[in-house]
This record gives sequence, structure tokens and C-alpha cells, in this order.
Amino acid sequence: MDEIRREKMVTLKYRMTTHSPEGAFEERTEERMSFVYGVEKQVPTLEKAIAGRSAGEKASLSIPPAEVYGEHDPALILEIPKKGLIKQRLKQGQFYRQMKMGTLVSFKVLEIRPDTVLADFNKPMAGIRVNMEVEILEVREATGEEIRSAAEAQAKRTIGCG
Repeated sequence: MDEIRREKMVTLKYRMTTHSPEGAFEERTEERMSFVYGVEKQVPTLEKAIAGRSAGEKASLSIPPAEVYGEHDPALILEIPKKGLIKQRLKQGQFYRQMKMGTLVSFKVLEIRPDTVLADFNKPMAGIRVNMEVEILEVREATGEEIRSAAEAQAKRTIGCG
């Protein structure tokens, strides 16, 4: 029986649940994915959880925010002046977006004050933790073409093209 190791083609079935820092959660529908282990990078927690395992095995894992969407940074919550903002777009609890000098300004409006806005410049999913239930469906030798294709796809993701 094949075990998961570098250059093996792995097919997984998984279900994810995301958990926000405020305690809300969302369960997503079951999905499948295939990748060449050790060539196409996955989050470290997943790679460690399935290393050396075989088809038919299952794993439950909790992936920390830093590995998926990033940590929530309190330093990115700033009080900014209202001047220059489009007042009709300012809605508490909503995201504000505006092009300013060719750059997209985007933040979540936490509080609207008389002359200022308390704005959260963190990414929308920052601080989200993910739980995964994984079942390994198949582990086999990857073909040379699959390995080359996986390496090219990984290189494009690394330089921001994918």
C-alpha cells in the first residue's frame, strides 16, 4: 500500500469549518482535491497530518489563522478622518472601498464618529481558524508529467501569478 511521501499523487476528500475570532462558524460543503505531495505546497498542518498515511485513513486537524488567512493585527485598527471619504458609503459593520490616486483603499467600518471613522485595515478573513475533516482517497506514484505540471503551478503561485 502506498504511503504519502514526496512526489506521490494524493487525492483527498475533506470538509472545512471556519471559525471567526468572535465565535461564529461556517461549515462548507465536502470537496475533493488532488495534488503532488511535496511539490504543490499545502498548509503545513495538513502536510504534517497526512505524511506517511495511506488511502482509507482519516485525520481531523485544526489549522491556525497564520497558515490560512493571517492573524488579526490590532495595529491595523486606526482612527482616520472622514474628510475625503464618500459619506454615503460609510456604513458601520460594512466594508468601504474607494479609489484614491490610483490605489484602492479598503477597510471595514467599525464605528462612525463625528469627524473620524474607526477603520479596520485587516484582510476580511484575518484571524479565521479552520478545522478540517480529511479522508485520503488515493495515493499513487505521480507521473513525470504530473510532477512537472505541479512544479510549474507551484512556481506561478510563489511569484503571484496563480
